[in-house]
Amino acid sequence: MTGRDRVKAALTFAKPDRAPRDLWALPYVALFQKDELDALAEKYPMDVGASRISPGLSDQALQATATAGHYTDEWGSVWYVGEPGVIGEVKEPALADWSALATFRPPWHLVRERDLSHANRACEKSDKFMLSDVAARPFERLQFLRGSENLFVDLGYGTAKVRQLLEMVHEFYLEDVRSWCGSNVDGIVFMDDWGSNHALLIDPRTWREMFKPLYRDYCDLIHAAGKFVFFHTDGHTEAILGDLIEVGVDAINAQLFTMDIEGLARKYKGWVTFWGEIDRQHVLPFGTPAEVREAVMRVRRALDDGTGGVIAQCEWGKANPARNVEMVFEAWAEPVDL
Repeated sequence: MTGRDRVKAALTFAKPDRAPRDLWALPYVALFQKDELDALAEKYPMDVGASRISPGLSDQALQATATAGHYTDEWGSVWYVGEPGVIGEVKEPALADWSALATFRPPWHLVRERDLSHANRACEKSDKFMLSDVAARPFERLQFLRGSENLFVDLGYGTAKVRQLLEMVHEFYLEDVRSWCGSNVDGIVFMDDWGSNHALLIDPRTWREMFKPLYRDYCDLIHAAGKFVFFHTDGHTEAILGDLIEVGVDAINAQLFTMDIEGLARKYKGWVTFWGEIDRQHVLPFGTPAEVREAVMRVRRALDDGTGGVIAQCEWGKANPARNVEMVFEAWAEPVDL
C-alpha cells in the first residue's frame, strides 16, 4: 500500500496493512535536532504529508521562532517568543479594546491572493496522504484577537460583540476551507484546543450553540469536495467528541491520555479514526522507552483491531528524547499484545 492508500483504508475501516504513521516535529526539533529527525524519517517513512505552502507564519514569525523575539501576525496581534524553537504567545491582542472592532477587517489577502498550484503539484508527485495547512481555528483566533481572559469573560457574559467578531472570523475561515476544497489535498485540517487537563474550557452548552454549527459548515464543505476532515484539539474533550463525530469529522487528534482511553473506545471505536496521540505531558518527555512502548500498546489494545480507525501519530517536542519518539513507531510496528 502507498501512504495515501493506507490512510484512506484506515479512515474507511478497510483493513490497512498496518497503522499509518504521522510525525509532527515541532520547530525546536527541526531547528536543532535535524539529524535525529532525518534518521527517524528514514527508518520509519511517514504515510501522511502536508503541503505547508499556503500563507501561515510570516517570514518575521519564522525568524522570531528561530531566534526568539516578537512579531505582529497578519491579524494585528503581537506575539512574543521566549526561546528559540518554541512557539510564542500573544501578549498584545489586536482587539483587546472593543473600540477597535469598528474598523477591524480580516486579512482577506491571505486566502483571496493565494496560489495553490505549487501545493497541487506536490500532491500529484507524492504517494503520501496529503493534508492542507490548518484551514480554520475560530476559538483560538478569538483568543489571539481578544486575549484569553477577555474572551472567557465575553463568552461568560454573552457579549454581543464577540458574536459579531465570531461571525467575521467564520466567514474568513469558510473562504479558507473553500480554497483548500478546490486543491488536490486528500484531507483538510481545522483545529481548536478545547480542554484543560480535566474538563472543557467552556460550558458544553455554549460550545454547542456557538461553535458546533461552524464546524458542521466546514465538514459539509469538505465532504462535498470529496475530501476527508481532520480535526485537532488538546485537553480533556470527551464532552464534545460525540458532537465532532456527529458533524462529520473523520479523524480526531486528541490528548487521549487526559481521558479514559478504554471508555472512549467503548463509545466511539468504529465511528471515527483516532489520529494519535501518545502522552506528551508525561510519558514522552519523562518516561523510559519501556513506558513509551506500554503507552502505545494501551492505545492499540483499546483501538487497534486491524480494521482501521487508528493513525500512529506522535508529536516530537523539545523535551522528548529521540529514543522515546523512535519507540512510538517501533511499538506500532510490533504485533499488538491484546
